[in-house]
Amino acid sequence: MRRRRPRPAGGRPRHRVALGEGHYEPWLAQGDPTPIDTPADLDDPALILYTSGTTGRPKGATLTHGNLVWNCFNLLLGVDVTSAETTLISAPLFHVAALNQTLLPTFLKGGRSVIMPSWEVDECYDLIEKHGVTWMFGVTTMFAAFARSPRWAEADLSSLRRLMAGGASVPAALIRTYQERGLVFCQGYGLTETAPGATFLEADQSERKVGSAGVPVFFSNVRVVRADGTDAPAGEPGEVLIQGPNVTPGYWRDPEATRAAFSDGWFHSGDLAMLDEDGHLYVVDRVKDMYISGGENVYPAEVEAAIFEHPAVAEAAVLGVPDAKWGETGHAFLVLRPGANITAGELRDFLRPSLATYKIPAHVEVVDELPKTGSGKIHKLALARRFT
Repeated sequence: MRRRRPRPAGGRPRHRVALGEGHYEPWLAQGDPTPIDTPADLDDPALILYTSGTTGRPKGATLTHGNLVWNCFNLLLGVDVTSAETTLISAPLFHVAALNQTLLPTFLKGGRSVIMPSWEVDECYDLIEKHGVTWMFGVTTMFAAFARSPRWAEADLSSLRRLMAGGASVPAALIRTYQERGLVFCQGYGLTETAPGATFLEADQSERKVGSAGVPVFFSNVRVVRADGTDAPAGEPGEVLIQGPNVTPGYWRDPEATRAAFSDGWFHSGDLAMLDEDGHLYVVDRVKDMYISGGENVYPAEVEAAIFEHPAVAEAAVLGVPDAKWGETGHAFLVLRPGANITAGELRDFLRPSLATYKIPAHVEVVDELPKTGSGKIHKLALARRFT
């Protein structure tokens, strides 16, 4: 074991270098190749990752070395990662799950990671076949695009042992599409602030609990609570609270946001979910995404999942928009599959057997594409700006 050098008095030295375009690589090449043995404690900041900003301004979550270590422990206890793993990193490395849920655990086990410069469906197929990819992570929009590719039916996906999704609720219809190909599709739940794993659906439960984000990871605690802070019973939606060594100590240079996010040692996720009788978590929606129509709560994720069942729909996003009679009503944005058509009336007729009338969007708009964040999530804040 290497001896740790004492820290310099007054903290670590800081160096700032301003470089113009084309100067970074030459400057980097001048560096001393001697390994640097810099001491780091578990409580020391390791990196700052910014939240996706789908419903508000991104915040910089400070993640410590301990947050990363404990998250990897949790992941490796729930996923059978091996030294023979070939992991496809298809999301950008500023996405917390790409970095901490796939790249770092694969590195720790001595496996191999294949990093995509950016998400592209055809390249994903090519890399899976070329490298024999065994494991990959993606967000809902990535997996939806992958499954609607013309290559889906004939592609050789036999090397894939496991698919892992997170970042947003995954429609059950999309999960079933992968299961029908004989693929193991596991959903997890977490946030940038939890490094990110909070719950995970293990492989042996992936068919029995379709649509669930699983149970709390080993070294973390998760509660679902009512507005008064009491635990919500099974089947009742409530806010998800998380506690554990994987949880951020706070937001970078934002003590007010940090104070608002914690109470009695629990991190408030701002997400709504419910537990079933077996303790499995089902994500309902973001608290900020919920809208009230005629006095009734509407969760857009539920509506989007129902819309996704229609064979003409490739992607969907639902917002609550102002309405003179009902206070708010739903506005659905649809991206259709190639060559498909659907009218607002046809969509409403399709939704009536599965949704209460007040949940069915009053407005339906077909668009060529939906705005996305850098991590591939649907950017609902950008859609909402159209109504302000």
